[in-house]
Amino acid sequence: MELSVWLTFVAAAFAISLSPGTAAIAAMSTGSQVGLARGWRLLPGLALGITTQMAIVALGLGALIIASSLAFQVVKWLGVGYLAWLGWQQWRAPAKALDEAATRAGPGARGLLMRGWMINALNPKGTVFMLAVVPQFLDLARPLPLQYLAITATLCVSEMIVMAGYMAVAARVLGMLRSPKQVGWMNRTFGALFMAAAALLATFKRAA
Repeated sequence: MELSVWLTFVAAAFAISLSPGTAAIAAMSTGSQVGLARGWRLLPGLALGITTQMAIVALGLGALIIASSLAFQVVKWLGVGYLAWLGWQQWRAPAKALDEAATRAGPGARGLLMRGWMINALNPKGTVFMLAVVPQFLDLARPLPLQYLAITATLCVSEMIVMAGYMAVAARVLGMLRSPKQVGWMNRTFGALFMAAAALLATFKRAA
């Protein structure tokens, strides 16, 4: 991959990460729940999810998932169910004020890692996107494994940088909340966003 092509892809990767989506909702939700100091563990999970998607595409399984109605529906409804479950959990999360935030119950390091992985891995939109966009940046005259590695690393780094920013903003908002009522409203807001994302994913259809 030539430097000019890679720089173009870097710009595209950051634009993709900046666009609102389930990963952004997850990053802000995590930041609002446990802050950046604990919540950063979500970020490598999101990167692992992207790596999983890229591996699926590189091995040719992505095209199989899109071509197979059953496989596509299985992946899609797993993603819908998981997002809806996250929304329900966030909606009914305990509303604790700022001085209790440091001791509030929340997902541990492994739980955050798995949450990030599942959010990006169980998203057929990601598969469709990679199948449509990634081939445009590949030079078929050069070794493909190194190009896939460069593209995956670029997507992972851009995702973690942008999501860390979203998480930091949400953690900053957490520091401004002074009452359990305010925290409760924020929990319900993020819960509703997860449920809305699940509803939107449920309407997503594979290309004919």
